[in-house]
Amino acid sequence: MILRFFKSLYLTNRLLIILIGLVISFILGFAYIEVFAITKLLLLSLAGVLLIDILLLYFKKQGIEGERLMTDRFSNGDKNGVLLKIKNHYPFPLFGRVTEELPFQFQQRDQSLNLKLGTRNTELIEYHLIPKERGEYTFGKTNIAISTVFGLIRRRYTLDTTHTIKVYPSFLQMKKYTLLAFSNKIQDAGIKKIRRIGHNKEFEQIRDYVQGDDIRSINWKATARRNSIMVNQYEDERSQQVFCMIDKGRSMKMPFEGMTLMDYAINASLVMSNITIHKHDKAGLITFSNRMGVILPASNKAVQMNTIQEQLYNQKTRHQESDYGRLFRNIKWNIKRRSLLLLFTNFESVVSLRRQIPYLRSIAKDHLLVVILFKNSELYATELSSANNMTEIYENTIAEKFIYEKELITKELSKYGIQSILTEPENLTVNTINKYLEIKSRGLI
Repeated sequence: MILRFFKSLYLTNRLLIILIGLVISFILGFAYIEVFAITKLLLLSLAGVLLIDILLLYFKKQGIEGERLMTDRFSNGDKNGVLLKIKNHYPFPLFGRVTEELPFQFQQRDQSLNLKLGTRNTELIEYHLIPKERGEYTFGKTNIAISTVFGLIRRRYTLDTTHTIKVYPSFLQMKKYTLLAFSNKIQDAGIKKIRRIGHNKEFEQIRDYVQGDDIRSINWKATARRNSIMVNQYEDERSQQVFCMIDKGRSMKMPFEGMTLMDYAINASLVMSNITIHKHDKAGLITFSNRMGVILPASNKAVQMNTIQEQLYNQKTRHQESDYGRLFRNIKWNIKRRSLLLLFTNFESVVSLRRQIPYLRSIAKDHLLVVILFKNSELYATELSSANNMTEIYENTIAEKFIYEKELITKELSKYGIQSILTEPENLTVNTINKYLEIKSRGLI
């Protein structure tokens, strides 16, 4: 009991400053007897107030209760909210700090929040976390150090709020783009409206109008008969197959703003698959490195998005170089119908690309292949910066060489009729969706 008391008792800076002041007063008291007497009186007063402070904080066995409120899963690369609900059972206000034991993946040891609790009141404290990798995250305990208005000591409460969550690919981005699409505000995210060439839709049925429908499809005769807005529903002449193919090789382990390139590709693939199904196409998934990973057949069934999300959650990068020959053979064996293949990869040099060009050309003979490459934004910033010494001149020259190499890669692909996207990681999702919409509008698949 005594050991527990001392483990929870902490002296504050205020008390230490007062004690230092009293020590100085005692020293001065050797020269001035009046100061010595006043200092003794102040010391006795301090002891009395300190005793009162201890009694106030410890007269209740459990004066603080609390819980951590959050969802069972977080969205990778996005802001995720965490809510602390703390209740004060003391008959007076309290002040202090809350320290959270965050999962080791965040590498934060200073997650400390100010706290002010009213008399017998409940306080809600919200903060946000941005995970940078998928997997399980274990939250530890919540430590609350409280003090009274005197502020001489603090009592620590340790609340058992241990909880494990899973961090999934960015489902928040997926919901965001879906919401924008249904509210006809998808241009706000940078997605272009592209006119469809020709007529490749046919009439399916007349149904009730819902928010987000194109007003040009209103059937005025049916609206007049039913006395409610009716619209013509059309369907594509043929649902297309769209596969997101993710390279899990060592080139995709490169970090950008805390996340690997593969995680950017995974987030974009989740959003892209959702857009594909909402466009009445079929979404599939392929992952590969030196060996094949997931080969998920294309489908637009209701359970497909859940399946894709679970498969993406479990993907990990590998240290070996990716085997494009094995990828080509598996595509040949498993995908019999012409499809749109979005390949997320990262060739760093023309030499590395040319080793794989024969396989990419073979894939492009039977399917529409789009190779998606990543720009290194930091290199562009280095190239644009002014050089003031020889070291900076050297860095600018190297940066320019790597940027030029990336441009040569896209030209090399174009030479063989293979489409490509060269994009910054943060713009990957938007640029991929724009390419898909462009391909759909031109009727290339």
